[in-house]
Amino acid sequence: MLTYFIRRILEMIPVLLVVSLLVFGFIKLLPGDPARIYAGQDAPVEAVESARQLLGLNDPLPAQYWHWLDGMIHGDLGTTYRTRQPVLSVIESGFMPTLLLALAGFAWSVVLGLVIGVVSALKRGKWQDWTLMSMAVGGISMPPFWLGLLLIQFVAMPFGIFAVSGFNSPADIILPAITLGSSVAAVMARFTRSAFLDVAQEDYVRTANAKGLRARRVTWKHIMRNALIPIITMLGLQFGFLLGGSIIVESVFSWPGLGWLLIESIKTQDQPVIQALVMLFVFEFILINLLVDLLYAVVNPAIRLR
Repeated sequence: MLTYFIRRILEMIPVLLVVSLLVFGFIKLLPGDPARIYAGQDAPVEAVESARQLLGLNDPLPAQYWHWLDGMIHGDLGTTYRTRQPVLSVIESGFMPTLLLALAGFAWSVVLGLVIGVVSALKRGKWQDWTLMSMAVGGISMPPFWLGLLLIQFVAMPFGIFAVSGFNSPADIILPAITLGSSVAAVMARFTRSAFLDVAQEDYVRTANAKGLRARRVTWKHIMRNALIPIITMLGLQFGFLLGGSIIVESVFSWPGLGWLLIESIKTQDQPVIQALVMLFVFEFILINLLVDLLYAVVNPAIRLR
């Protein structure tokens, strides 16, 4: 497994290099003058030219890209245009709120999604199945920003229990976590049901039933254990989505995380922050995929990672 892990880490390097080229090129296509943004809209021409020289904007594009890449390798992500703070410190301040929100949304949505999926599969074709899957379809179809606004309008404001914005107490995470995890719970419910039913039709499951094994033993040892392989893949993808896709939810609740930071950086054209956040989101997805592959061998020791 160690050899597999090292090989996958090495394979990440060219992927990240290609992504960095795309991100750098995309940022350069954005409208606006970075030097003017850095110096201020009312700054004199001399101050703008000084900012251009300071930011290295007079250098050729390959030199600018190499300077940025070399800085990332050594942990220097540049300075924000808006507050003149190190980009790394700004991201660090927003990472923990996003991680806490993602973990909270992930925890309840996975538990609920797995339970609904298994119950729906066991009650296939019955009213419980139709009811639970209808709820899942509704959860997938409901836009997160709309659900967030509904929770603010009909839960937070009338009762005054939960804050409608910011992160000042542990209770403030409840509504954003419900909003963020609702679609994940719905996706997990449908995917778990499908994976469970697919495995239930395998020959070894029929053999186990023919031998007279208890239904509970067949369900959890033979069906659920093998159904977890595709489910784990979906779990990894959904957690990556929660980390990188919480932009809308954080905007609705003014949650001080990376999604809110990205929106604010786009509004102010803070290019160093945008570049760093996009690279961080890509790295998170790649790393999560690697961890998911490693979990395969943990769930099913018969799988050999090569």
